[in-house]
Amino acid sequence: MIEAARSFLWRNARVLEQRRFAWLFDGGAAEPVVAAVAAYRNDDGGFGHALEPDGRGPSSQPLHTFTALSLCHEVGDDRFVGGAAGFLASVANPDGGVPNCLATARDHPRAPWWQVSGDSDLLMTALVASVLHQFGADHPWLGKATEFCWDRIGMLDKSHPYEVAACVAFLDHVPDRARAEEEAARLGELVREQGLVDLGDGQAPVGYAAGETHKPHHYASAPDSLARRWFTDEEISRDLDQLEQAQQDDGGWTFPWPAWTPVTTYEWRPIVTIVALLTLRAYGRIN
Repeated sequence: MIEAARSFLWRNARVLEQRRFAWLFDGGAAEPVVAAVAAYRNDDGGFGHALEPDGRGPSSQPLHTFTALSLCHEVGDDRFVGGAAGFLASVANPDGGVPNCLATARDHPRAPWWQVSGDSDLLMTALVASVLHQFGADHPWLGKATEFCWDRIGMLDKSHPYEVAACVAFLDHVPDRARAEEEAARLGELVREQGLVDLGDGQAPVGYAAGETHKPHHYASAPDSLARRWFTDEEISRDLDQLEQAQQDDGGWTFPWPAWTPVTTYEWRPIVTIVALLTLRAYGRIN
């Protein structure tokens, strides 16, 4: 499985994903990963330049910045945390929340779902707060962002899969573990009640592309996630079997959302391939 994926990445991936794969599976060094991430950094401390493939413009955006910090945390490097937190604080609203897509993206190509808005967004704020908590960051804005997430999560009575997954990331890493467990249990009930998880029927929620569903491992990417408690052992085992079987003949995995411009197919597939391998390794399916 890993050999086939390695061949796929050498034939298709950006330098960033090649370096990341080398770090994760081949004993490669961390510094080349950080150097590759640094190429996407802007002077304001944020990140842009299509680091997350669906936002093609150069401007710093919260999602690119979350992606950069996640990659750096993976290799244990915190050099960009202060600048990134400063950027996020500079674009945050008074309630502590950050928008999903800033107006600076308006004049550049982006996926249809990258909708410019100044409104505070739970999905995006939960993601950036989660990775800053992973770093143990100490920034005044992070406290406000955390309270924003607690308030919004506490009020959720309807959601969608990507928002729930972001909330899980926040709950998995926020320091208040007792409160996180309580909110995660309630969120899991909501996921079941509203049919936000694909347990085998393949039915996509309203507004999503055919087959664009969230399966158990998309919420619980590792056994220690709070979302793992939402699913039985049988459900997880069946889901991981399907994930293994989804590796394609060329060695890579693919993604179910639309490729709105051709390059995103080539940039996303190596990313989701690495994520699939990490999930399978976390659950002991590969070593």
